[in-house]
Amino acid sequence: MLLIPAIDLKDGKCVRLRQGRMDDVTVFSDDPVAMAGRWQEAGARRLHLVDLNGAFAGRPVNAPVIQRIADAYPDLSIQVGGGIRDEETVEAYLDAGVQFVIIGTQAVKESHFVQDLCLEYPGHIIVGLDARDGKVAVNGWSKLSKHHVIDLAKTFERNGAEAIIYTDIGRDGMMQGVNIDATVELARSISIPVIASGGISSMDDLHALCAVEGEGIMGAIIGRALYEGTIDLATALQSIGAQN
Repeated sequence: MLLIPAIDLKDGKCVRLRQGRMDDVTVFSDDPVAMAGRWQEAGARRLHLVDLNGAFAGRPVNAPVIQRIADAYPDLSIQVGGGIRDEETVEAYLDAGVQFVIIGTQAVKESHFVQDLCLEYPGHIIVGLDARDGKVAVNGWSKLSKHHVIDLAKTFERNGAEAIIYTDIGRDGMMQGVNIDATVELARSISIPVIASGGISSMDDLHALCAVEGEGIMGAIIGRALYEGTIDLATALQSIGAQN
């Protein structure tokens, strides 16, 4: 099980939101580059970076910070999402040293966009599906689409996506536990890996995910729990390694 610390970027700072609301923000660090180093030192092999400003603006806003993180830690695998709506942005991030680019809103609006990217950049495209009650949200979670998460996941699997990141919006940043049932249901419906996100708050959540890892769940993104100290990354990595 890959444990992936999240660094959410707003106005150049490392923050966490509750349920994706930009008006419910907690700043955890003014130095996201140093925060990335902290997670690398604890043993992280991949980071999850989100340009929150970009998600709402529809274009990269915190790209310079992401570039600095990639430059500072070239051995650390990085996946980036937020405001990625065209091929030029994808290419710029990959050129900057990012390994995986996460397509969210644009994937829902234009499914052929993902297919085109997967052909052009095979192995580097992840689709982020953020859902509330099974329906996928777009535009920084500000709007709910009519699409069901499993139907879209199957489409992106056919398009060649490397993995699906599944986030339960209702639990994100709320420290209420991960939605195991919905994550497993999605993972069983497709053959590409699923990365769980949203609500992971304790070691119990991580052990519960490990117990269903064989269903196709390759990793877990951890945010607020790391910053508030309810999960210690180094301890979690050691525990998960022993469990596997």
